[in-house]
Amino acid sequence: MDMLDRARRYLELHGRLIDRLRFEALFAGGPRERVLDVLRCYQNADGGFGNALEPDLRGSGSQPEPVEVAFWILDELDAFDSPMVTAACDYLTQVSAGDGGVPFVLPPVRDTPRAPWWETSDDPPGSLVPTASIAGLLHKHGGTHPWLAAATAFCWSRIAEIDKTTPYEARAVVTFLGLVPDRARAEAEFARLKESILATVALDPHATGEAHFPLDFAPEPPRLPLFTQDVLDTHLDALAAAQSEDGGWSPNWPIWTPLVEHEWSGYLTVQRLRTLRAYGRLKG
Repeated sequence: MDMLDRARRYLELHGRLIDRLRFEALFAGGPRERVLDVLRCYQNADGGFGNALEPDLRGSGSQPEPVEVAFWILDELDAFDSPMVTAACDYLTQVSAGDGGVPFVLPPVRDTPRAPWWETSDDPPGSLVPTASIAGLLHKHGGTHPWLAAATAFCWSRIAEIDKTTPYEARAVVTFLGLVPDRARAEAEFARLKESILATVALDPHATGEAHFPLDFAPEPPRLPLFTQDVLDTHLDALAAAQSEDGGWSPNWPIWTPLVEHEWSGYLTVQRLRTLRAYGRLKG
């Protein structure tokens, strides 16, 4: 079987419905409406998303990070005209901190099953993770919700304070700087931060553990020149080779309960196929 057939088989055996339908919509001519129908089931009455859309957050209640997951799915479907977007931005307005950003995670997480790294204080501040990625995606699709102006100001302010950074924060910053409309300001901040961002990247494609590779920062040809083509080619070769015998791609972060391994692998399998296609390594 070829790469797509193996991936389809993996998803049929192990993937969540939403990831099986994502595959069908993106690679087999399936209807995007079915993906949207399932995504709505993860959205709560307050407009936020929960219900393990982000597999490491098992609770039903809304949290900011699942909004980012939902927005990436809407982005790949070019579906930011969905009413889900406005409802989610209304939710973000409700939970934003006084600084204009949304927190990494909200205190109700303490009462739900979740991975051990989802911890927070009683009054958490705004965080670039996930505010910067959410804001960037809204800018990409011409978002006009009032939440976006305050969130954008927060991102500029917080980015200006960065000296050293962490992989997840760096990835969020790259997303924001690649998509925000003020290109001169974005390119100036990118030039200032480029070396700090690169310091968080695992350039060895065979690095083990919770490594963050170039294609995690540039899952499609980037707007900002973070990596040379030879680095991207090396990692595209490694990404294609990393498809498992059963057809999926696995997470490289700790698996704290067995179910999440297949949930994350299904999500990542569609994501990895999209990356390979974006760089011309996969037809279909």
